[in-house]
Amino acid sequence: MTAAQEAVFAFLADPATHSLTEPVKRIDTNGAAVFLAGPDVYKIKRAVRFPFMDLSTLEKRHAICEAEIAVNRHYAPHLYHGVVPISRAPDGSLRLGGDGEVTEWAVHMRRFNETMTLDLVAPRDGLMPGLLKRLATTVVDAFVSAEVRDGIIATNDLAGVVEETVTSLTERTEVFPAADTLAFADALRMAFDSARPLLLERGDRGYARRCHGDLHLRNIVLIDGKPILFDAIEFDEHIATIDIFYDFAFLLMDMWERGFRPEANQVLNRYLWQSETSDDDLQGLALLPLLMALRAAVRAKVEALRHVTVDGDEAARADAVRYFDQAEAFLTPAPARLVAIGGFSGTGKTTLSRAIAHAIGRAPGAVHLRSDIERKRLMDVDELDQLPSSAYEADVTEAVFATLRRDADLALRAGHSVIVDAVHKIPEERRAIEAVARAAGAPFTGLWLTAPVEMLIDRISHRTDDASDATAAVVMLQADQPFGPIDWTSLDATRPLETMSANALRAIGDAS
Repeated sequence: MTAAQEAVFAFLADPATHSLTEPVKRIDTNGAAVFLAGPDVYKIKRAVRFPFMDLSTLEKRHAICEAEIAVNRHYAPHLYHGVVPISRAPDGSLRLGGDGEVTEWAVHMRRFNETMTLDLVAPRDGLMPGLLKRLATTVVDAFVSAEVRDGIIATNDLAGVVEETVTSLTERTEVFPAADTLAFADALRMAFDSARPLLLERGDRGYARRCHGDLHLRNIVLIDGKPILFDAIEFDEHIATIDIFYDFAFLLMDMWERGFRPEANQVLNRYLWQSETSDDDLQGLALLPLLMALRAAVRAKVEALRHVTVDGDEAARADAVRYFDQAEAFLTPAPARLVAIGGFSGTGKTTLSRAIAHAIGRAPGAVHLRSDIERKRLMDVDELDQLPSSAYEADVTEAVFATLRRDADLALRAGHSVIVDAVHKIPEERRAIEAVARAAGAPFTGLWLTAPVEMLIDRISHRTDDASDATAAVVMLQADQPFGPIDWTSLDATRPLETMSANALRAIGDAS
């Protein structure tokens, strides 16, 4: 850092600069110094040069500041005000703005509550279903509006990330055992070689885009209850020009690694439910082991470098090892399986599916296909909109179940486990979903939930914010209809969810 920057930092840290009486909060990173002053934030790029980012001259810092504003206004236009000069007055004093000689440039942002970034919200307040739904919507919207880029370039750049990452890991023998990194390097390269044709195909179909590039919980903030993305990659277009699933994989990896595994699974499924490109998304699930492993491996590389450069930081070493272990786990094969959960309305099929999905198959868990959601998608309405009785006629129901079977087949053939959550009231529906598993060569488990009709009516009468349109009359009608012989594993739906989940997973494991 130069003496000129030291003077700028002191200037911005002074409350008088901002006409304040309370202290200015300063946050330092490798590439920036950030000053939180009342309702404003000023970010100064440090005069540093890294292999991946050169901020060594005033002109380069100005360009990066402008790029940060341009990129992040796509996600949070109300947070990013613009770039302001730090100028020197004739008397030698520094000013925010002004017409004097520019001595530095600052990114000017609106200040938000820094305790509301999701990396802090999650352990403190949890990640509730409503928030996860809004988060998935934010991600879907960001990808839909992202600029389409060249898929060949994006795929070739990702190959470079793979090679640079495995080289860095294998060089850190003071952090990682050499045999482990060599084996991981082989596995990651094989995974990329296998994924390359699909990445190129997706590039041709428009899924290589100018993405956020750094999409993890710390770069998402809750403002008025809405998740807002910020601090996108601005210093390298190659890092941010990627398949949208590589961007998504960072968020899923971050949630999974932090221990929010059911929540990561819910975000994945909420994304799939809200996406307008479900076939391509289900086929794209084949990429997740590679992309999540690569995201974790990059984090392992960064933490290992921090361990080496920051005087043997043991916390960094521990973080590096943890991320590396997680990267290995993401590449560990897990056979895809199909689980069907049936029973009367109100037995808790969706609640059970949500509780166990993260524990089935590879990370971040099984795709949850729900008939209530598919029916609303088919009718092109919001999941909470009440449908007319005509939407439950036989032809519509047949179309819903055909969609469930088709989507289950796509996910299974992409190597991903599936839960199909529907009443499955007639033998033909149960036989048809079992046939999907056989055709895909996947193990099948059928679970049938049971409970007294009176309890189901009581549950349904108290349901809120749910996609199901079932009523007490629907339950009574189901109870009066013959279901035929049921050879699926029966589970008592009056038991606590924890017990039901354990019994369900035991049945699924026993079916392996």
